[in-house]
Amino acid sequence: MGGEPGLITRKLLQLLMRPARVAGIETPLPRFRIVQLQGEALRNVGWMPGQKVQIAIGSGLASRTYTPMSWDEAAGSTRLLAFLHGDGPGSRWAAGLRAGDGCHLFGPRRSLDLTAPGAPLVLFGDETSFGLAASLRRDATLLFEAGDTGEAHAILAGIGIGHAMVLGRTVGDAHLLTMEAEIARHAVTGAHFALTGKASSIQRLIRCLRSAGVGSSRISSKAYWAPGKTGLD
Repeated sequence: MGGEPGLITRKLLQLLMRPARVAGIETPLPRFRIVQLQGEALRNVGWMPGQKVQIAIGSGLASRTYTPMSWDEAAGSTRLLAFLHGDGPGSRWAAGLRAGDGCHLFGPRRSLDLTAPGAPLVLFGDETSFGLAASLRRDATLLFEAGDTGEAHAILAGIGIGHAMVLGRTVGDAHLLTMEAEIARHAVTGAHFALTGKASSIQRLIRCLRSAGVGSSRISSKAYWAPGKTGLD
């Protein structure tokens, strides 16, 4: 997993990040890992759904961002859903994890504000957004695009989500026409929209929402990835 960090890197990790250990790993499907991290430094941290953590990977200060599915502040533990997306550093890190491994994480800290009082919530995303969906402590309309809809429905059911709309990705993103129609249908309800996942899909749906008269105060977005780019959060 990239070797041991050097002395300076270790000192920086100790100063800036919370130490934890991998308390357990589940592999519900080949491309997904449910990772439980535990440590004294994870107690009483005031986590809220939608917040992110950045986990140091490899031998330097490189990190990858995850949205915890849950956080037990009394026990000092958190659960993450990792999607092995391609062959990038984050996927290699998650694939190589073993129970007992140590790690360092920064956060939790703000990423998306999902607390709009009284407004319905519509969450759009993809496989990288499933952990965020699992963290929600309120009813929401869940709209996803996915490379493999069967895999997506299986992992969603496995983490307790059985009410999501999942569209398979198509050549030229033609499936987003259906997603735009669904998004526009909810625009008239006064809903707050949280758009996550693939950068180009988010940009397209923001244009759809603006055309439907939805103001920026009702739209939150966070791009988790884009083809050919690494390190987005």
